[in-house]
Amino acid sequence: MLLVTPPSRVQVYQDLSRDLAAIEPPVWSGLIATFLRQHSCSVAILDAEAEGLNHQQTAERIAVIAPRLAVFVIYGQQPSASTQCMPAGRTVCEILNTLADIPTLVMGTHPSALPKRTLLEEPYTYVCQGEGPSTILGLVIALRAPQHSLREVPGLWHMEKGEPVGNAPAQLLTNLDRELPGQAWDLLDMTRYRAHNWHCFGNLEARTPYASLQTSLGCPFTCSFCCINSPFGTPMLRTWSPDNVIGQIDRLVRDYGISNIKIPDEMFVLNRRHVIGICDRIIERGYRLNIWAYARVDTVQDEVLAKLARAGFTWLGLGIESGSQHVRDGVEKGRFGERDIVATVDKIRSYGIHVAANYIFGLPDDTMESMRATLDLALTLNTEWANFYCAMAYPGSPLYTQAKQKQWALPDDQGGPGWIGYAQHAYDCRPLPTDHLTATQVLAFRDRAFIEYFTHPQYLNMLHRTFGPHVATHVADMCRRQVRRRYQDEATNAAA
Repeated sequence: MLLVTPPSRVQVYQDLSRDLAAIEPPVWSGLIATFLRQHSCSVAILDAEAEGLNHQQTAERIAVIAPRLAVFVIYGQQPSASTQCMPAGRTVCEILNTLADIPTLVMGTHPSALPKRTLLEEPYTYVCQGEGPSTILGLVIALRAPQHSLREVPGLWHMEKGEPVGNAPAQLLTNLDRELPGQAWDLLDMTRYRAHNWHCFGNLEARTPYASLQTSLGCPFTCSFCCINSPFGTPMLRTWSPDNVIGQIDRLVRDYGISNIKIPDEMFVLNRRHVIGICDRIIERGYRLNIWAYARVDTVQDEVLAKLARAGFTWLGLGIESGSQHVRDGVEKGRFGERDIVATVDKIRSYGIHVAANYIFGLPDDTMESMRATLDLALTLNTEWANFYCAMAYPGSPLYTQAKQKQWALPDDQGGPGWIGYAQHAYDCRPLPTDHLTATQVLAFRDRAFIEYFTHPQYLNMLHRTFGPHVATHVADMCRRQVRRRYQDEATNAAA
C-alpha cells in the first residue's frame, strides 16, 4: 500500500510556498498507515510536498515503488482545503496511468462530498466516500482475493459495466484509541516539516521540526460555509483519550525533538474534560512546547485558558468571520455579538496566549459596507495574526448546495478555473459572489484588507512590543510579496 500526498503547494500558495507557508505532515496518511499495519498490511507514505517533488517525479516514484494500491490522500492544511489539492492529484494520476498499470483510489473531504462526480471526471480507478480506513482495508482484501466482490467494500465507488456504482459508506470508527491509535511518523522524514511563520514569531529561526497532531474528529456545529463533516456524514465529535494524546506527544518530543505542534481539530477548545486532561499531562511532564489550536468565541473559559497557557498553548485560532451580526447569523456562526468577541480576545490575551483571528469576506449577506466593518473590527482587535479569507462554497458545505440551487457562479462551472479556483492564495482564485458584490470585488477587497492590516502602524508597533523589532521587519518584508491574481492581470491587460 502506498499513501500519496500530491505536490500542491506551489500552485496553491504561489511564492508564499517558498518560505512562509507551513509544510505539514500528512495526518490522515499517518493515521491510516497505522490502521493498516494493525491489519497486517505493508504500508509506505510518499509525501511529494515535503520531498519537493513535481508531478512527473511523483508519478515516477509511484511507478518504481509499484504498490498493489496507490491511495491519493487529498487533504490540505485545513479540512476545507481538500478541493484546492484535487488538480495536483489529477495531474500525478494522469501521468502515472501512462507509466504503469497500478490501481488508484482517491480519498479526502472533496471526494467524499462528490464521490460520483469524482469517479466520472477524475483519472482514479476508485473513489472513497467516508473517512477511509475501512474502505481502504476492504479494497485491499478484494484486490488480494478475487472472490470478494467490490460491492462488499463499504464506501467504495467504482465503474461496473461502464456505469458508476457506489456502496453505502462504512460505519464510523468509534474507538479511536484502539482503531486509529496514532500516526506512523516513522514512515516520514520529520525534519522536512516546517511551521507557519506566525506560529514561531517567538523564535522565527526554530520553525523546524514540526508536527500536526489530531486529538478529535469532526465537529458538532453546522456553519453553512464549512464542509468538515463530509467524510463523516453527520455533525458529531469523537475524541482520542488524553492518555493516547500524551503518548503521541511523548514520542514527538523524545524521538523527534519536536516542540512546534499544531492541533488541527476543527474544535479543540470545546470539551473541557478532554482539553484539561491533555493539558494536565503535558504540565506533569514539564515540556516546553509551542502549540496552536482552534477555539470558538463562545467556548473559551478561564479555567481552560489557564491550563492551556501552562501547557504551552501559545496561540489560539479564533473564528470571528464577520464584523456584522447579520452576516454571521446568515451562516449560523454562533449567537455572539461584537462585545463577546472583544471580551473573548482580551480574555485569551490576558493569559499570555496569542490570537490568530479568522475573517471571511463575501459571505452571502455581505455588502461593501459590512466587509469594511469586518476589517475595522480586525483593526480594532489588533490580534497577533489574522487570516483574511474569501467566502467559498466548498463542495460538501451547505453553502455549495445553496450556490448550485441559486445558480451562483462557482469555480467548477463550465468555463471557470476548476477546483484550483477554491484556493484562497492561488492565481486563479475565484470566490463566491454575493447578492451585492461580484467575485472580483470580494477578492480585490480581501487583498487590500490584508495589506492594510499587516502594514498598519498600530499592528507593527504591537509586534515590536510583543515579539521584537525583527518580527515587525519580517512582516513588513512579507507584505512586499503580494500574490498574483488573474483578475488583476486581466484588468491591467484590458487597460493597456
